[in-house]
Amino acid sequence: MSGVWLFNKNGVARLIPNPTRESFERREPHHPGTATAPGARPRVLVYVPANHVIGSHAELEQRLGELGWTRYHDAAAAKPDLIQFHKSDRSAHLISLPRDFANLKTLHMYDIVVKNRSFFEVRDPANVEPSV
Repeated sequence: MSGVWLFNKNGVARLIPNPTRESFERREPHHPGTATAPGARPRVLVYVPANHVIGSHAELEQRLGELGWTRYHDAAAAKPDLIQFHKSDRSAHLISLPRDFANLKTLHMYDIVVKNRSFFEVRDPANVEPSV
């Protein structure tokens, strides 16, 4: 195993396989909704037509609603920690997201992008132009 081993105060080691400067400096993600692994760059979900960074479930639900997605309320009883959206009653397409937007990971963002290709992108926050 190659990489860098870090030891915490208690002597517990962890391996950072592809170390970057950020992986040593940053302990918590700086942007809500961009939970990342150590060494990974934070990402944001962008609604492409408006070039707008999605920052909450309310914004995401509004944009998904415009694209024909509706909130799946039956799932709340079975999985209270998830919010789910479905395209229609006859469709197998389902998007499952953590209820807490701060726990939204890149994996969840790419799930949204794959199911709405021309409307959403996952980007590095530095590459997002401010909307005017």
